[in-house]
Amino acid sequence: MTARSLVPFAHVADVPRSIAFYRLLGFTVNNTFAPAGQTDPSWAWLASGGAQLMVAKADRPLTPEAGGVLFYVYVDDVAGAREALESDGVAVGPIACPFYSPRGEFRVTDPDGYVLMITHT
Repeated sequence: MTARSLVPFAHVADVPRSIAFYRLLGFTVNNTFAPAGQTDPSWAWLASGGAQLMVAKADRPLTPEAGGVLFYVYVDDVAGAREALESDGVAVGPIACPFYSPRGEFRVTDPDGYVLMITHT
């Protein structure tokens, strides 16, 4: 077996809110699903370059911090990405340079508490 790709699937409290947040990271909506009689989607597939993410409305309370999962988002310009997100009103952490990320990385938390580490390619 060889995997072609891996796409995270995150349960969220509000799919439109998640779409709006991930648009700030450059994601576009590739597909959505809204149940019959509803206008807001309950599922969405998002993409930005080679990155993909699916989100779906959770059917129970969320505790993403209990899962211990981090989403690593790779960008060409870490400092520029931090400045852009900060100017859009997103709370961003300081840039740190651990051994595995010599050009830096910073932390962002999405509206549902998922941790995204923005780092270099």
